[in-house]
Amino acid sequence: MTSADVLVDAFSRVQGVVHEAVAGLDEEQLAHRIDPETNSIAWLVWHLARVQDDHIADVAETEQVWLVQNWAARFALPLDEEDTGFGHDPEQVESVRASGELLTGYYDAVHEQTLRFVTGLSDADLDEVIDTSWSPPVTLGVRLVSVIADDLQHAGQAALLKGFLTRTS
Repeated sequence: MTSADVLVDAFSRVQGVVHEAVAGLDEEQLAHRIDPETNSIAWLVWHLARVQDDHIADVAETEQVWLVQNWAARFALPLDEEDTGFGHDPEQVESVRASGELLTGYYDAVHEQTLRFVTGLSDADLDEVIDTSWSPPVTLGVRLVSVIADDLQHAGQAALLKGFLTRTS
């Protein structure tokens, strides 16, 4: 198994958790927040997809799927098109509403772009320093693992919220 194979497997696991967390829920359930300060499933899935899209586009030197495939217009959120959700306040979290079909459609488009990029990577590519503003400097491999870790954490949060919703309704 190559490093690229490991990355494909990891990103594919994210996709599986995202689909499971969204499956069978309507837009109201996806937007439900168990507390005014918490995130919704819709926000969590949108955010993890936006961050993955942003970070992969950056390292792959491509355009974000969000913009070039018109996902920003399809979602029609009252947010800046470049917004990825970092630092959102409760009102901004509340503004992220979408159907499961829209959320998984966007995530799947990001996933496809991600796989196109990572399948072409060699082990040596992963050692390339891509961000010197950190100490130690960040390599491509570290950045990709960071995206996977963040995605799985948010997807797990969405799955937990789904469990809560389906057991209490």
